[in-house]
Amino acid sequence: MRIANEILMNFRNMKKSAQDVYISDPIDIDKDGNNLTLMDIVADDSNILEDIDTKLKCEKMYAYINESLDERERQIIILRYGLNGKAPLPQREVAKRLGISRSYISRIEKKALLTLRRRFEQNDGCQQTC
Repeated sequence: MRIANEILMNFRNMKKSAQDVYISDPIDIDKDGNNLTLMDIVADDSNILEDIDTKLKCEKMYAYINESLDERERQIIILRYGLNGKAPLPQREVAKRLGISRSYISRIEKKALLTLRRRFEQNDGCQQTC
């Protein structure tokens, strides 16, 4: 009787786990005939730490743009690099919109980028020594 109960318990356990799918089990076949596993489908190639670092740097950049640049510099950087959900524009188009020369746009942009770069370097230096 005891053996029969053990056998029944074993069958019940097998039935419970019959629907289990392991991450390395083949679940489909790709167009080349290779087995696809659950791991292949749910694998994410992105690096979470890099994504977080990029997001933090973007937040800093927006803060630095608002804090360190004057209105014209801020406007040129936003238009040139397509910030705030806008499409990036060439210098010629930015110059036309602002009613100034393309070469003046170039000088203002260069100065603004240098200001932002210095601000990033200043902040990174503080984090390393603080």
